[in-house]
Amino acid sequence: MNDTFNIRVRDTLQKMTPYSPGKPIWELQNELGLSNIIKLASNENPLGPSPKALEAVASSLSDIHRYPDASTTRLRQALATGLEMIPEQFIISNGGDELITLVAETFLEPGDEVIVCSPSFSEYEFGAHLMGATIVPVALDESFRFDIDAIVGAVTARTRLICLCSPNNPTGTYLSKDVLHHLLDVLPKHVVILLDAAYSQFATASDYTNGLEFVRAGYPVIVLQTFSKIYGLAGLRVGYGVASETIIQQMIKVKEPFNVNALAQVAATAALHDAEHVRLTLEANTKGKLQLYQAFQEMGLSFVESMGNFVLVEIGAEAKHIYEALMTRGIIVRFGGIWNLPCHLRISVGYREENSTFIQAMADILTHDN
Repeated sequence: MNDTFNIRVRDTLQKMTPYSPGKPIWELQNELGLSNIIKLASNENPLGPSPKALEAVASSLSDIHRYPDASTTRLRQALATGLEMIPEQFIISNGGDELITLVAETFLEPGDEVIVCSPSFSEYEFGAHLMGATIVPVALDESFRFDIDAIVGAVTARTRLICLCSPNNPTGTYLSKDVLHHLLDVLPKHVVILLDAAYSQFATASDYTNGLEFVRAGYPVIVLQTFSKIYGLAGLRVGYGVASETIIQQMIKVKEPFNVNALAQVAATAALHDAEHVRLTLEANTKGKLQLYQAFQEMGLSFVESMGNFVLVEIGAEAKHIYEALMTRGIIVRFGGIWNLPCHLRISVGYREENSTFIQAMADILTHDN
């Protein structure tokens, strides 16, 4: 490209950085020449995809010369039936990430304010910056719990959107039903809440809510869900939003016509009916978290009890060194520096053997360093 060109990009791009995903398995294999890599970095389902989804994809391959259903009719109907709602309350997206962008494109103008809790998923900030909105960060408390008073105190006349992730990534903490209900009741009527419930199926707390009851009650809530986690379809990129019919009608206006591919649609629809895969995933996640908790306790490491399929553990000043040392052994975890948590690692729950290998490696590294 000729450097003498004076091409101007949007000013808001100066505030944006590309999303930094966990290192892919193939990249580490190439770097280290290792064949066996354990990836515990991206909160993926260690059991793999739903078998029913695989069958549906295999039987649909001969039709991929056709455009997908732009209205995602069958998937929306299946969701509506399962959740006792109507199809018009659903919008299907190319993963949860696209839904966040669609929400931003629907509701935000330059100069609007978006409240984002910190630390949390970075894509909320991406969507806000994309539309020229202003990020208003609100820190979680010292225990990584949501500070509702601080959230309410940050609301102004320019606030349009509040992004809440529950269970929260990367901390695993959550908003209780009563606290969310209180927040919805005290917020001004011009504020919309995006409740990211991507990890809701893993939550076991009796007072947890996935937010759907508040959608049904008519509150201005958009619930984000994904097929990437519990159903193991991260590679197909399919998520969805649930909200009032009025909100969904507006969001459809900014959605691309064929945003969710045909294989993703049939896989997701089939996965909804795979109760056995869900049961096995939850069972493995419960056992895996306990396995990690016990190991961290024995190592003398502090961690956050998680309602997700990951655990945030405090390592100390050596966290980045340990992250890199694990990588040399073919174990990929997530370094907390990306959330301004330089003393922490986030560990996705793997299957038992993966967890054991990680635990042994951690113990070896800590012992060697000490």
